[in-house]
Amino acid sequence: MSRIDRRDFMKLAGLGGVVFASGLGFSAFGGNDALETSTVQKSSRLKSAKEDFYFVQFSDTHWGFEGPKVNPDAQVTLKKAVAAVNSLEEQPDFVVFTGDLTHTTDDPKVRRTRMAEFREIVGQLKAKMVHFMPGEHDASLDRGEAYQEFFGDLHYTFDHRGVHFIVLDNVSDPEAIIGQTQLAWLQADLKQQRIDTPIVVLTHRPLFDLYPQWDWTTRDAASVINTLMPYKNVTVFYGHIHQEHHYQTGHIAHHAAKSLIFPLPAPGSVPKRAPVLWDPSAPYKGLGFRNVGADVRKAHYEITELPVTKG
Repeated sequence: MSRIDRRDFMKLAGLGGVVFASGLGFSAFGGNDALETSTVQKSSRLKSAKEDFYFVQFSDTHWGFEGPKVNPDAQVTLKKAVAAVNSLEEQPDFVVFTGDLTHTTDDPKVRRTRMAEFREIVGQLKAKMVHFMPGEHDASLDRGEAYQEFFGDLHYTFDHRGVHFIVLDNVSDPEAIIGQTQLAWLQADLKQQRIDTPIVVLTHRPLFDLYPQWDWTTRDAASVINTLMPYKNVTVFYGHIHQEHHYQTGHIAHHAAKSLIFPLPAPGSVPKRAPVLWDPSAPYKGLGFRNVGADVRKAHYEITELPVTKG
């Protein structure tokens, strides 16, 4: 797709509307009559441009979380989001979950029960491919042992229509590091890529010091960024901070996604990191998922934030 406009996404999503269009070097969506083209024509265009695609990012679902004052709908929110994605008129090429699939528990049996329940719920997604990665709530207490039983490798790569995706694990080590072994693996993988290959890195924690006082960092992120920096087209999508956030390290753009269970305050805005309480006048405020449209030829990504349910 040479360019996805606001109307495209609204039609594709079948949801309440576009909340955000990235402004970090990416063009915002238009919103006037000049953009109007028949839905059939646009649908055909999307299908014919085989190298371009879109995917959905979910993050921080924390299945198993309980807190009526934070989210009285905690047992239903994920299911509603799955139904919302399934209602898209055109399904995404794939769905990716950027960590904290389940909420922390010290009980290994309960941990596995939550993972099994989560897997069953998201198994209802219509998308043909779903990619997972762990968050610290899933993996830091047992270094990812239970996670791997249900979801496979902690770090891996996949390629999709000309884009090289790299899933990094910066959570299973309780020190919040990538570690030398994984870094060597990353360096070996990147040596196989052209310098101009579109590369998307998926992580849970940010790959920069967003707010280390709240554990919003990866301690050895600089080594990862230095490894990625020679490549011209690198974009990072991550979770962990439960809110939309955008940052640049040189030419590398970083985009955090909202949570599906509770929002967190802006970095350093309050003395203590604690969930933002549920607003009965605005259910699901601050929660949602996003579409990411990939223009492969330009290594260009357009982000659309979407609410949990139809507006």
